[in-house]
Amino acid sequence: MSWLIQNRDQSPSSRFREILNKPGIIKVPGAHDGLSAILAKKTGFEILYLSGGAVSASKGIPDVGLLTLSELAEKTKELYRATNIPILVDIDTGFGSTLNVIRTVRELEESGAAAVQIEDQDLPKKCGHLNGKKLISEEEMIQKIQACRQASKDMVIVARTDALSVEGMEQAIKRAKAYEKAGADVIFPEALKSEEDFIQFSNEINVHLLANMTEFGKTPYYSDKQFEEWGYKLVIYPVSSLRVTAYAVEQLFKDIYNKGTQVDQLQNMQTREDLYQTIEYYAYEDLDNTIAKTVLESQKG
Repeated sequence: MSWLIQNRDQSPSSRFREILNKPGIIKVPGAHDGLSAILAKKTGFEILYLSGGAVSASKGIPDVGLLTLSELAEKTKELYRATNIPILVDIDTGFGSTLNVIRTVRELEESGAAAVQIEDQDLPKKCGHLNGKKLISEEEMIQKIQACRQASKDMVIVARTDALSVEGMEQAIKRAKAYEKAGADVIFPEALKSEEDFIQFSNEINVHLLANMTEFGKTPYYSDKQFEEWGYKLVIYPVSSLRVTAYAVEQLFKDIYNKGTQVDQLQNMQTREDLYQTIEYYAYEDLDNTIAKTVLESQKG
C-alpha cells in the first residue's frame, strides 16, 4: 500500500541527491498523471520528470507559457501522492520575475517536488526544439538561479539553457558555466544536435549534466549508455508517455466511431484486474473492511 503507508522522514530533495550520487546514468521518464507515475515506479524508475509541455498538452493547451503555477503545483502533488518518489518539475521560466521564482519554488517544494528545472527563455516561451526562441540576459538567469536557492536550501536546481540555437555553442557554454557558478546543481543544454555537441558541453561543465531524449526534435536518438559515455548523469524522456497515450486513445476512438465496437482494441488494453492491482484497489478495500470491522467491534464492546 504505497500511498496508504509511506515513509516521508527524508525530504524528496535529499532522496534525489542520494540517487544522483549512485554510479551510472539515471533514466527519468516523464509522467503526465498519477497513473502513468505509478506505472513508471512499478517498472523500477527512481525519479520522475514532470514536463510543462506534457501537462499543458494534457489540458488541451499548447506549451507557450499558458500553464499556471497552481495547475503545475496540483499536478506535482498528484504525482508525489501517487508514488512518493522524487520528481523533477519543469517550471519553464519560473512564472515571472525573480520574486515570482521564489514563490514558485516554495509552492512546488510544499507540493512534493524534489528538483526544479528553470530555463533562460523569455516569454512567450517555446518548446526547446522549435525555432524562434528568445532568451533573457545571462544576468537575469543568474538572478533566477540565485532566487531558487534563496527559496530553498534543499531543492535540487536544474538550469536549462536554450542558447545553442539562438546564440551558438560558444555562448551556450558561457551561459552554462555562469549558471553553474550561480549555484545550479545540474546543467541542461537543450536541443543539442550531435555527439560532438554533447561531448563539447561535457568537457566544459563540472556539475552533473542532463540530456533530453525527446522524440521528433533536433536531437538524434541516442541510448542512455551513449549519454553516459559522454559524461551525462541524467537523461529525460519528457513527453513519451503522453504521446503513446494520445496515439492509443485516438486509435480506440476511431474504432468505436467507425466500427461501433472496441473489441479490436482489447489486446491493447490493461485488464480490469491489472488496473486494480496497479492502483491498489484491493488494499483500499481491505483497509475499509478492517476499519469497519474495528468500529463495529468497538461499538459492541
